[in-house]
Order: sequence, then structure tokens, then C-alpha cells
Amino acid sequence: MGRRPEVFVRQVSMAEGQRLQRITRTAKDPVKLRRAIVVLMSAQGQPAPDIAHLLKSSEDYVRDVIHAFNERGFDALDPKWSGGRTETDR
Repeated sequence: MGRRPEVFVRQVSMAEGQRLQRITRTAKDPVKLRRAIVVLMSAQGQPAPDIAHLLKSSEDYVRDVIHAFNERGFDALDPKWSGGRTETDR
């Protein structure tokens, strides 16, 4: 099996970057904190496998967070979001 193509978060504005940094310093929810770290590291050019290794998580988790942020923005950081299928998809 070949290597999966690299995925990165979309271009993040200066204000968005500052907001992400603020979340990493103040988030009380560990899920939101972890997702913000994934997005921030991706925005800084870190590839998904490296982020997954540093956070001791799967590459699929990192890729899911990046794709969700690209599609939904900061809403994707909230813990109520899940990477699974929605009720209507079942």
C-alpha cells in the first residue's frame, strides 16, 4: 500500500491563528484543546503523520480534524462534533 497524500489545513488568517493559540492556552475541554493543536500544527506546516506521532493519536484522527476544520471552521473544534456518520446517514 502506498503512502497517503498529505493533507493540510487551509490557509489560516493571522486572526484565526491568534484565536487558535488562545484556545490552546485556555481550553478547559481536552477534546477542543487537542483539535486546536492539530489545526495549529497543520497550519504551521507539520504533516499529519508527524502530528499524529507527537499527539500519540492515529493519522486518521488528525486527517479527520483537518478536513472538518477546512469544511466547518472553528465549529469543528467543539466536542459535540464527531467524525462518524450522522443519524440521517444510517
